[in-house]
Amino acid sequence: MNRSVNRFLIFLLFVSFTSASLLAQEAKKKKLLFAADLRLRAEPDWNSRKSDGTYRDDRFRFRFRVRAGITYKPNDWASFGFRARTGYPEKQQDPHLTIGDGYHEFDSVPIGFDKLYFKVHKNWLDAWLGRNTFPFLKKNELFWSDNVSLDGVYISASFETSANWIDAVTYAGGLFTMLNSFDTFSDESFIGILQISTSHIDNRLKVFPTFYHFNQMPNIPDGNENYRFEYSIFQIGAEALISEHPKITLGADLYQNIQNYDDNDNIPEALKNQKKGFVGSVVWGDLDKKGSFCLGAYYTYMERYAAVDFIAQNDWARWDYSGQGSRDGRLTNLKGLELMTGYRISKMLQLKMRYFVVEQLVPYGDYLENGNRIRLDIDFRF
Repeated sequence: MNRSVNRFLIFLLFVSFTSASLLAQEAKKKKLLFAADLRLRAEPDWNSRKSDGTYRDDRFRFRFRVRAGITYKPNDWASFGFRARTGYPEKQQDPHLTIGDGYHEFDSVPIGFDKLYFKVHKNWLDAWLGRNTFPFLKKNELFWSDNVSLDGVYISASFETSANWIDAVTYAGGLFTMLNSFDTFSDESFIGILQISTSHIDNRLKVFPTFYHFNQMPNIPDGNENYRFEYSIFQIGAEALISEHPKITLGADLYQNIQNYDDNDNIPEALKNQKKGFVGSVVWGDLDKKGSFCLGAYYTYMERYAAVDFIAQNDWARWDYSGQGSRDGRLTNLKGLELMTGYRISKMLQLKMRYFVVEQLVPYGDYLENGNRIRLDIDFRF
């Protein structure tokens, strides 16, 4: 992104913020909605071992993320939207910027668009075309990071049912491009997703089986690949509300990649059958309103090809592809635990702290990689 484009985007973001109150007053008349948020993050990392047995330097960083977007609704069923955010365009999993690192004092802050879409919502139908955030039901980021947007088309249909054991059902699907080389369809890099989500027992139980097909995905992101291959992953996800007062929820996700890599000479023998994943969680409370408090614990066991490692979250460890020319993380082939606590101070402000401890499943060298990390986030909404 050249300097003039950066400056234009920063100017656009500044105008959006300074006009927030005016937009709020005129929203009903103009059908224009404004939203923005700011995150401040403190992050220590320590005890992070590399595959050769040496350790990464312990570090402490201050980071931030800014997002601002506008939605225009010409009528009650159609809308146009865009959102700009800070972050390097080649670092899709993480839009946060480290203060004092990566960009220079007198250069522009890197900013890009993570939303730019046309959307239809009418009765039972939801659909959009363009670039948008992940639209399918999920309860954590271990398989798909909230920061990874999709370019393509999405459609879903939701219905209430008369069956005694199903309250409602949603059928959803989408086709999204990754790296368009304008070749034949079978040779293109794309993602196809199908999901059926159901709710049960007065919405106390949600079940969402999902199928993902990743076609011609690079082994290393950002144009640095040595080869491409496919993932075909079935997920069975569920979340159950065990208690309302206090609110306690349990979650579980199972992943199975059904692709056979036995004849793929590019994949090491030790990784060819690393295709299963599991995530389990328990959360007490929520952050829905002022004064609310929550505690949570997440356990994950994610083998190498149970997810696409540069699309999954990058919260849990410092592992990345920097040695292969990419800023993206490689967050599979791991097991670990996250402990989380949060408090909502007001409608606009919340605090959340997360602690991660991680260890690799199959070593890429002589030693298993590991790591410890704490993240304290202060989130403002406007």
